[in-house]
Amino acid sequence: QVQLVESGGGLVQAGGSLSLSCAASGRRFSTYRMGWFRQAPGKEREFVADISRSGSSTYYADSVKGRFTISRDNAKNTVYLQMNSLKPEDTAVYYCAADPRTVVAGKAYDYWGQGTQVTVSS
Repeated sequence: QVQLVESGGGLVQAGGSLSLSCAASGRRFSTYRMGWFRQAPGKEREFVADISRSGSSTYYADSVKGRFTISRDNAKNTVYLQMNSLKPEDTAVYYCAADPRTVVAGKAYDYWGQGTQVTVSS
């Protein structure tokens, strides 16, 4: 089992940047595929980005491609989400997720953090 704690959310103006972190504890972090998801008020939780166990492969939702970067540091048991050129529509609670499988379909991750709020003002 793994426990996940997100940090780094906050309020930022449109066009600004934020960096989210997700610290993992428990079993070996490097054995988990990691993902970031978000949920805006009144909307379903949606995929943002994910990263393979080694960090060699990353995937992004079209809505954030070119603006967000996911990365991980297996020595620090941490996954990051660098968010640039933020837009008001990026406003949501951002969740970190982990799964021991090599490939995870959609939101079928086993473990989730509690989320961190990101608010982008216009």
